[in-house]
Parts: sequence; structure tokens; C-alpha cells
Amino acid sequence: MRAARAVASFDSATGMLRALSACLAGRDVPALGATPRSAVPAISALLGAVNRLPPSLADRVYATSGVSEAVPPDRLADIDADDLAEWVVDPYPRRRYPVIFIGSSNGALMHLAAALDAPWLPQTLLIPVRRGGVDRDDPSAELEAGRRPGWELLRTNPELVLHHMHDPNQDRLMIAGMSYFRVKWRRLPVAYRRFVREHLAPDGVVVSAECGLDWPVTRIDDRHVFQFGALGGADEQEYFTGGPRVREFLRRYGSERRSWSPPTSDERAPEAEWGFEPQLLDDLDALGFSLRRLRFDHPEDLSPAVAALHRDWFAAHGLPADRLLVETFLLMEPHWALRTGSVPFWLAFNAGHSPEALREHLDAVGYDEIRMMLFSHGTESIGLAPMQTWQDLVGRARRFGTVLGADPQAYPRDFAGLVRAHRELTRVSPRTAPPAMSFQEAESVLRGADVRL
Repeated sequence: MRAARAVASFDSATGMLRALSACLAGRDVPALGATPRSAVPAISALLGAVNRLPPSLADRVYATSGVSEAVPPDRLADIDADDLAEWVVDPYPRRRYPVIFIGSSNGALMHLAAALDAPWLPQTLLIPVRRGGVDRDDPSAELEAGRRPGWELLRTNPELVLHHMHDPNQDRLMIAGMSYFRVKWRRLPVAYRRFVREHLAPDGVVVSAECGLDWPVTRIDDRHVFQFGALGGADEQEYFTGGPRVREFLRRYGSERRSWSPPTSDERAPEAEWGFEPQLLDDLDALGFSLRRLRFDHPEDLSPAVAALHRDWFAAHGLPADRLLVETFLLMEPHWALRTGSVPFWLAFNAGHSPEALREHLDAVGYDEIRMMLFSHGTESIGLAPMQTWQDLVGRARRFGTVLGADPQAYPRDFAGLVRAHRELTRVSPRTAPPAMSFQEAESVLRGADVRL
């Protein structure tokens, strides 16, 4: 099976890979880069029509679009990890790079890489697996449904570990007809080794991006774990023991349950989407190139540091740092952040701690202009920050603040906003971009931030 068919296009790693590789090639990513540029107007019109549908019907359309990408279980044995790695490196321009990042998905990291003219090779990819006949609020049944398909995938790919992730809160629409199989490389694939060998500058540096976020899991075998819940609006305790917000959420979505009954967790493991699998370090150490480890505890820990780095970078070249571009999840645009001279600030999601992370940044730094690209995931999930919260935050701009392309009445089902946000960003007046940042400049700022390098 071709890797492009196996990997989810709606995942954070895929979106970030598209955005960064396009940026390094001097391009942007309209419609998240998921469709040919010529089709963007039609996609925008179609999503606008979906926005106007009754919520239940819009939910069905959104879920169906996701399930259409899912891999049939009987095709999992045809997936080859080496092909997946070739698919990752393929879109990058073939030239020498001063730095190559390998590891955790992270939006702030994409802006750091863009500033350094550096590619990023993800450790984690999402393979959606078609599945029916399982109540999305029955995590034990979901675990059982994933045993055999997980075995089939791992049987032919010994270099992978599998994190079967199930989140009925934030992924409620998508998991109606699919399982989320997040795979992590524990060994460095051949395509990654070759890419580093052929495209790292002679005095270049390999940087491992290591997010230390972990999560309770149930171990199925030595390379397969089941993760119930994920980083976002609900906390671990709510997933495992319930509470008022869980009861209200399940009632709102018509479930007869009042809480979830997940299988007993027996250990903690790197979080499926964001966490770093440390086994990969053995191969990175053995590459023979200069290696730096960029470590942070939470995905959003890197955002203030990268914002500060951009402000210093702009100031060092006599450029203003009065514009802020806030991005969420995979809705991001490093090309236009650079072209408009915007300081980037990435948020992992539209819920939970994310509003507070932005609020803390704005308490410390003021901006004349604040623009936000707000991701809509289609679900009124636990901990979702309402549109008013985001409008109040961007409203703290001294001159101009806006949520780009947003339809406040449709959020969090504002699917057309995923396209309109990019279109509105392209209308911002461009500014002169500074020359590429050196890794030494980045090191000096990052070492004083809430990260470890």
C-alpha cells in the first residue's frame, strides 16, 4: 500500500510536514495542503455549504470525510515502514541543510525550523484504520477491536511501536468509523539515515525534538499499547473516573452512559500524538553527526521560547516585532508568518490549557496586531474554549486583532474557516524577511527558556 494512502491527511504530523516542506520550497499551504491549489476555490465553497447544514448533518459529513481515508484492516500487512519514511522525506527540497530535526510533532518547532532553513522528520505518524460495530464510548471494546489489526501491522514492521489511541471527547466524530493507530519509529529508518547523510551540511547538527509528555496506557504486547484519552480539554482523571463535565458531555451526545469504563492502565508511556519514544536515541547517537537534544515537558512549552527567538531575530535586523500570529493544532502557515513578519505562537488545541498559555504570553508581551488561525474539530468537547474567549484574547492587540476567517456561529463546526483563515492571512501586507537564523543564535535563546538543549 502506498504511504500516501495509509497516512491520515488530517493529522498534526502530516499537516506540519506539509507546511514546513512547502515553506522550505518557498510555497504556502492553502487548504492545509491537502488538495491541489487549483481545487481550493471549490473546496472553500463546499465547506461553506457544510457550515450552513444543521449540526447533526454537518457532523455526519465531517465524519464521513475522515472515514474515507481509513485503511481497511486486511491491508495493514501491506504497509511498509520504509515506504512511510520515503514519503516523509520526499517533499523536501534536495539541498544541504545546517540543521535537521528528528522527533516529536510540534507547531512551534516548525517555525524554529523554518527560521533555520531546516527540515523536520517526524517520529510519529497516524494510520487511520477502518472499523465498525464498536460503541465509541466503550474503550474496552475498542481495545479488543484493535488487537488483531495491530498485530498485523507490527508483524511486518519490527522498527515500529504502536500506540492505539482512543479519544471519544475530541475525536468523537472521526472515531465513529475508524481506529487511530499512531506509530512511532523506535529505530531510525533507512530513508531518514540517507536523508541526513546526503543533505546535512558538513558542519551541520542533528537535533532530536523530545516532548516528555506521557499518558496512562494498557500494554497489549511489547510493541503495542492502548491509550484512552489524550491531551486537550478533559484531564486524565475525567477520562478514567468521570465527573460532572463527562456526564454532561455524554448526555449532550445522546449516550446512555454517565462515564467511561476504560481498561485498567498498567504503566505510563510517551503520549501517542506528542510524546517522544526514547529508543530512537540509540540510533541517533550512532549516526556519527553532531547531535543536540531539544527537550520539553509539554507541547506548548516551546511556544514562548520560539516567539522570543523571533522577536530577538527581528530586532537584530532592525525589523518590527509588533505582529503576532497565533496558530492551533495543524492550522499553521510558516511561509506567511515569515512573509508578513509575524511572531508565531502555536497552541496544541482549542481547549484546555491553550487559552491560558496564550494569555500568559500576552501578559508578558504586547503586540499592535494579533491574528489567529483557529482550528475547528467539529465537536463540542469537554474543555472547549468558546469563541468569545479567543475573541477577547486577540482583542488585546493595541491596534488590530482578529480570528482569521472565522464564523463565530459555526465554531467548532466552522469547517470553511480551515480554508478562509489562510486566504485572509495572504492579504496581510508583506514585510522584508531577515536572513536565515543560525543555530548558534537559536541555542543562545533556547538555553535560557523553559526547554533543555
